[in-house]
Amino acid sequence: MAGSDKRKQSLYFPEEMLKEIQDEAARQDRSLSWIVQKAWKLARKDIMKYPSVNEFPGEDDERGAAE
Repeated sequence: MAGSDKRKQSLYFPEEMLKEIQDEAARQDRSLSWIVQKAWKLARKDIMKYPSVNEFPGEDDERGAAE
């Protein structure tokens, strides 16, 4: 990849999850960003198998429950 596009983005995690990510970052002496990027790269193929919320609307659609 020629040159890295570095844009700031705010992400929000549940407190316990953030603590786990911080602990792992400290253990590996890496940044939070590095840990999250590696996790995404490892998990993205599995995540892309999940249906979109628009593919199967219904009871399992969390966004619809709040509306």
